[in-house]
Parts: sequence; structure tokens; C-alpha cells
Amino acid sequence: MIFGASGVRLIDHVVEFREAPVDNERVSPHKHRIADYLRPKTLAMLLLGFSSGLPFLLVGNTFGFWLRDEHTSLTAIGFLSWVGIAYSLKFLWAPVMDRVDLPLFKRLGHRRGWMMFSQILVGLALFAMGAAGTKVGLGRLGVLALVVAFASSTQDIVVDAWRIESADDGKEQGLLASAYQFSYRLAILATDSLILIVAAAVGWRMTYGIYGACMVVGIIATWFAKEPERADAVMDQKMREAPIWTGRGFFDAVVGPFIAFFRAHGWLALLMLAAISLYRLPDYIMGPMSNPYYHDIGISKATVGAVRGSIGIIATFAGIAAGGFCSLKLGYMRALIIGGILQAAAIAAYASLAFAGPSIRLFALVMAGDNFSISFAGVALIAYMSSLTNLGYTATQYALLSSTYAWLGKILKGFSGAEVESLSTTYGLIHGYGVFFIACGLTGLPAVLLFALLGYWHSRKQSHVATAS
Repeated sequence: MIFGASGVRLIDHVVEFREAPVDNERVSPHKHRIADYLRPKTLAMLLLGFSSGLPFLLVGNTFGFWLRDEHTSLTAIGFLSWVGIAYSLKFLWAPVMDRVDLPLFKRLGHRRGWMMFSQILVGLALFAMGAAGTKVGLGRLGVLALVVAFASSTQDIVVDAWRIESADDGKEQGLLASAYQFSYRLAILATDSLILIVAAAVGWRMTYGIYGACMVVGIIATWFAKEPERADAVMDQKMREAPIWTGRGFFDAVVGPFIAFFRAHGWLALLMLAAISLYRLPDYIMGPMSNPYYHDIGISKATVGAVRGSIGIIATFAGIAAGGFCSLKLGYMRALIIGGILQAAAIAAYASLAFAGPSIRLFALVMAGDNFSISFAGVALIAYMSSLTNLGYTATQYALLSSTYAWLGKILKGFSGAEVESLSTTYGLIHGYGVFFIACGLTGLPAVLLFALLGYWHSRKQSHVATAS
């Protein structure tokens, strides 16, 4: 194991880890044209991003709307949201995705084989949820939702690795990240807004079956996608030098990514992980209660779906564009700070519907602010986390970072229903919701302060380097 001045190397000639980007470092000034999004690689990324985003809310917030329609208690809805913890633990099995080929799907390639397997499993499990319904009991339905979450998080691991490894340079990395976020948010809208219109027409069980069939989009993309050759070469060399079934290979696959990350960033790695883990906390905690909130204040599924699918989609794409622009012009840290402030304010604004009354105009304004801010913050966070990975450990390191930003929120959101019901005994149900959303917004402030501290530290580091040169 050799440690150089510019980073860390585990197993000679296989892995290089560069320092974390300082502000605008590695942010490309390149402006992407429409033609860039029509390249085969980018088109595949668009479809894979949609496939990744599709299952997420079907075992999260939208699942809560279905359960509330079936008169499930808020406490049960909150606890069932814990199936999403699978997304926060994916770093535990990500080393397998990095080092092991899936036997029956090996002919597709290392990354594509795992993608195809996970996509088929997600589709079948969603179809099973629709076939079973709530009449089989919340326990069985929860198990099926857990299968979806596990398979979906596995898909995320491999799609993220494919995205990072397929990019030829920093410019293409930005293009693929933009395409991924665009189509991922499109899938979120389809499962957050359009699905309510479909469910109002054909029922929740049929709707889940339809959305399970939509996973064919990802399967087609995987079939036609190209396996990242550079990553395959690195992994083949790793397997030749230290097969995973040997002690050295197992250590490198499981522990190596974390050693490399902490060696490269030192004590700042802990600060980075803390900031990332707190960044999306407001969105995660409020998530399970948003759809039950609309139900309880009397906004119909059709109205929610119509607003999300019109003003919401415009605000989402505006947020993606603004997040990318600010990351480009201002740097990662400033974009993250702006995004954190915006999402905290937008989530606290949900309380206005409880105290001022649920008017359609106010609801549309709150929804637009939420979609814009969450999209802005999401682009900034994805760009930052992608910049911290290195070839050879891509799946595991990105899984660690993306799990970090989700695990705390996934745990805390399980108590959201019990908290609202507790507040309702003092303030009444609707005003209890209002107090809850204000508290959710405030949970976003610590992450803003931590990223401001990271930005200050990096600016000091830049000034020291400039002075020394």
C-alpha cells in the first residue's frame, strides 16, 4: 500500500484518489447543448435515471397516501416508512457490486448484469404489492415494500457506479449527472403527482401493477447501454492481483474504499459525512406526513396530482437548472449552502396551509417552492458527492456517501406520524401538522452551518496554497 502526495493508492497501479475539490475545482465551464443529450450514452442515462427514481416514492411518501386512503393510522404509516432504511444501508452490500459478477447475468457485463437483475426484481415486487393490497395485512405488504426498497437501492448502487465510470472526463460527468437528475426528478413527479390521478381512476392496486410494468424502461436501457470499459479493466486487474475470496481481496473490497476515503480527506472526512448526513434531513422527516397532510386538510388526489404535474414540474426543472448553474458559477459549497437554506424555508412553508387555510393558490405556491428547492439542493449534493469518488471503488464510495445523506433521516422519519399525533393532542390535528413542518424546516440549519465551515476551511487551504506558490 503506497500513499503519495496527491492521494492514496491501495494495490499498486489500480486506484488513485484525488483530494476533495476546492470550491470550483473540477466544475466544468462547458455548456451542454441539446445534441449532447441525444448521444447514446446520455440517452441511456436518461432512461436509467427514470428507472432509479420510479420505485423510490412507491415505498415512501406515495405508499403513505395509499395507506391513509385505507384508513391506516399515522403511527403505522410512519413506522412502515422504515422500509426505506434499505437505501441508507446500501454501502454494506455495495462491495459485492464492485467485485462480484452476477452468475446468470454475467454475459451482460459486470455493471449491466446487476442493473438488469435489480430492475426485474423491482418490477416483480411492485406488481406483487398491487396484487396483494392492504387486505393481506400490513405485515405482508410491508415485506413486499422492503423487497422493492432493497432491489431499488441495489439498482441505485450500480446505476451511480455506471454513471461515474462511463464518463470520459469532467465535462461528460457533468452531462451525465444532469441527465440523471433530470430523469430521476421526472420519475419522482410521475410517482408523486401523475400516480394520484391514475389511482383516483383505477385504484391503488391496479396503479402499482402499472408502475411495476414501467420498470421495463430501465430494462431496455440496460440492454442497450455500453459496459464501462475503463472500470472493467480496473476490476479485472484487482481480481487478478487479489481475488475477493482471498483475505487481501476481501479486505480491499470491503475496507479499502473507506480507508482510501479517510486517508485522502483526514479529519475533514468526518465533517463532510456529518454535513452530508444532515443536509436532506428536513425533506426526509416531513416526507411520510406530506400526503396524509393533504388528505386530512381536504385536498383531493386529483388536485394534488394536477398541481404537481403542472406548476410542480416547471418548478422542478427550474430548480435543476438553477442548482446546476450555481454549482458551476459559485462552486459546490456555496450552492450547497443556498440549497440548504431554500429547502429549510420551503418545508417550513407547508405550515402556512395549516394556519392560513388550504387554498389552491397557496397550495400551488408552497408546492412550487418545495419542488424548486429540493431539486436545487439535490443537484448540488449529487455533484459534490460524485466528485469525492475514485475509480475502482466507485460503487462502494458513492453508496457510502449517498447512504450517509439518507440514514439519519430514514430513521427519524419513522417517528413522524407519532410526533404529529402527539402534537395534535395539544394543538389539534391540523395545527399539529403546522408545528411539525416548522420544526422539520429548522432541522436543516445545522447542515448549512457545517457546509459553511467546510467552505471556510477550503478557502483557507486555497489561500495557503496560493501564498506558498
